[in-house]
Amino acid sequence: MERKDTKKTLEDIRLTDQGGADRVNNISIWLKRKFGRKMIKLSIDGGFTCPNRDGSKATGGCLFCGEGAGSDFASDIDSQIALYQTKWPDAGYIAYFQNHTNTYAPAGELREKFYAALSDPRIEGIAIATRPDCLPDDVLDLLEEINRDHFIWVELGLQTMHEKTAEMINRCYPLSVYDSAMDELTRRGIKVVTHLILGLPGETEDDMKASVLHAVQKNTWGVKLHMLNVVKGARMAEEMPDYVPFDSIEEYVGLVCDILEIIPWDVTIHRLTADSPRKILIAPSWSYMKRTILNGIHAELRRRGTRQGSKA
Repeated sequence: MERKDTKKTLEDIRLTDQGGADRVNNISIWLKRKFGRKMIKLSIDGGFTCPNRDGSKATGGCLFCGEGAGSDFASDIDSQIALYQTKWPDAGYIAYFQNHTNTYAPAGELREKFYAALSDPRIEGIAIATRPDCLPDDVLDLLEEINRDHFIWVELGLQTMHEKTAEMINRCYPLSVYDSAMDELTRRGIKVVTHLILGLPGETEDDMKASVLHAVQKNTWGVKLHMLNVVKGARMAEEMPDYVPFDSIEEYVGLVCDILEIIPWDVTIHRLTADSPRKILIAPSWSYMKRTILNGIHAELRRRGTRQGSKA
């Protein structure tokens, strides 16, 4: 599937300067356009594990993976809505199955859990984070079925396109598996968000850009750029205790802006940094300063006079 030419002038795409909406195709703005109101993702722990943890492929998880593996902010639907309703009483909600690998179970179990979330009248869609090697045909059929009647996207943890890095971080699947999963999900009309990690050991800025461009060429609908965080409980903290992915906020901000400029405007941006809880964060020591980093990215794009896709 070829991408349509989506290049526009800044005036064509301008909504508001809030959150850099005129320079980045942020998923929050995209969802507000689609649903007509603010949409909030509720992080759900579905009780799944991962083939890199249970011994079917490996144990201990990926090199960077902490004990929570994304569950540090995950809780049940009722408690999260109670927190958000006071500030955003008119918001809608998307159930985000976030923790570990959320298609790593029999299709019948997945059906029960996914439809349980979708049956809640407050839930208007579902997002499912998984691995591309955990999408057998019956699971793909289930996702296609859900996609016919509900809003859905699937998130695939690619992290890097480079096989040497993938082996080092214990990803346990080759790039061809991601490519095949992308082709199959796209064929079935399912939106895909690709996770990519910036700052993996041994990778240059050109390596990171190449991974982003590979996902774009595979027609990913969305991208998550995740700054590598070294956290307590991860193997990386033990095996590479002195590793620091980026020396400064300025270095990271500059790289993200370079990457945004080569991502076409029609790709939705779901994340630009990482915000591990300070109690488990080791490095970079400043990465918890999410608002400062995001403000820096939007300020740098303004300074350059560029936007997402300006060099795509």
